[in-house]
Amino acid sequence: MSETKKKTKKKKYFDIHGPVFWPSVILITLLIVGTLIAGDAAADFFNSVRVGITSWASWLFVAGVNIFIGFSLYFAFSKFGNIRLGGKEAKTEFSTSAWFAMLFSAGMGIGLMFFAVAEPMWHLLYPPHAETGSVDAVRDSMGVTFLHWGLHAWAVYAIVGLALAFFAFNRKLPLSFRSVFYPLLGDRIKGWMGDVIDILAVLATLFGLATSLGLGAAQAGAGMEFVFGLENTTTLQVIIIVVVTLVAIVSVVLGVHKGVKVLSEFNIRLAGLFLLFILVLGPTFYILGTFVQSTGYYLQNFPEFATWLEAFDEEGSFMSTWTVFYWAWWISWSPYVGMFIARISKGRTVKEFVMGVLLVPTMVTFLWMSGFGGTALYLETTGVAEIAAAVEADQTTSLFILLEQFPLALITSFLAIILVLSFFVTSSDSGSLVIDGLTSGGKIDAPVGQRVFWASAEGAVAAVLLIGGGLGALQAASISTGLPFVIVLLIMCYSLRKGLAQEHKRLYDAERGKERESYSKLIKDAIKEQK
Repeated sequence: MSETKKKTKKKKYFDIHGPVFWPSVILITLLIVGTLIAGDAAADFFNSVRVGITSWASWLFVAGVNIFIGFSLYFAFSKFGNIRLGGKEAKTEFSTSAWFAMLFSAGMGIGLMFFAVAEPMWHLLYPPHAETGSVDAVRDSMGVTFLHWGLHAWAVYAIVGLALAFFAFNRKLPLSFRSVFYPLLGDRIKGWMGDVIDILAVLATLFGLATSLGLGAAQAGAGMEFVFGLENTTTLQVIIIVVVTLVAIVSVVLGVHKGVKVLSEFNIRLAGLFLLFILVLGPTFYILGTFVQSTGYYLQNFPEFATWLEAFDEEGSFMSTWTVFYWAWWISWSPYVGMFIARISKGRTVKEFVMGVLLVPTMVTFLWMSGFGGTALYLETTGVAEIAAAVEADQTTSLFILLEQFPLALITSFLAIILVLSFFVTSSDSGSLVIDGLTSGGKIDAPVGQRVFWASAEGAVAAVLLIGGGLGALQAASISTGLPFVIVLLIMCYSLRKGLAQEHKRLYDAERGKERESYSKLIKDAIKEQK
């Protein structure tokens, strides 16, 4: 067998970029082994890390996500808005509906299922800006929920996705995080600086995904306890992670078109039916009123809510428990969601990309939260059911407690489990495809063996963190990787602006050159006619 054939055979299963792949694997292995060895002490350690970071870095997270919104709108409505990802002649690969389905499933899936009821109920019990039991507390519960799931989250994804898509499709650089820093570092992105950036992106992606997978497993376990009577233990949750990881491996082997795309569209259809069920059988007009009024309340109070830090409240813990965790979670998810959105967005203009990623998912998220959270608020405030107390006791059961108030509770709860697990799979396989790209030097189609490896690694990290410290450990992992990455993203905004400016000048000069050539031809033709 020739040397060329040997290399080809070898790359059938793995095609790695060693300086990124091996340090990432070593660091992840150390975390897994260390957590298992530490045992109960791991939970205390993870909790200390979470509290420590959120206590002194909350200002950085809050400032950062607001800056990302500003840059997103600037890129969309400035002279850069008409730049097309992939060049002037680029065509879109997916229909608009399929595009929305995939970015929405990848961006929010499991979290929406977990927090749609739990978060509004929690804020109703402990409102950060109002008195408990007041009408203001009801408004606050939805307004703050909208803050956490609205424009800030999608602005993070929009900035990262736009940067990755622009440098990959317009500058023909590898679809890798290092590529977005080319205007600042030049060819140095091919060296150790680029490797460090990609390693940070791998770790952020992996731990952000692990948090989501852990939440999904906890909620699926609660559903199985409700429907089948199984006790929702850590063991059950680990079994769920293992089974779903195996399904994710099958999906990731099939690839984007046959695996991720099909599952994403299935998720959206089933989620749509779920929302329709609540809209029809629930307090329809209350839900629609909640959607309209809470959207207005969110926008009206946006400047105050978006910059609130509890700076003058020494005993405040809301920011560290909720807002800063969310901002860190979205940031740690941004390499994964951003790179996935970039992969499916070729052919769209900058303005179309930003407004599509910012507005449509945000409004759908608000409607979803109004449907489930609004229904829970209605049942709670009218005395029909005590959902808030159940949420306070165990957040994972919140959705199933709500469904219990409606007909066909066992069937809808079973479908809810299916939807959670399906979102679970799309998150896992989408993340595997992204990490594949980062650890293979930016290749879009990494070998199957590599995809299987990373899908397995995601499940392993989620399972070990659940065993070692529960959801607190998962939150600590997200916040820890989100902290250095918020700085990376701030630098990236400047780099993207510089890259877009260069592209705009190139296009402008090319257009002016064509105009001059056309004008010169007209003059020559006129002279010929006179002769």
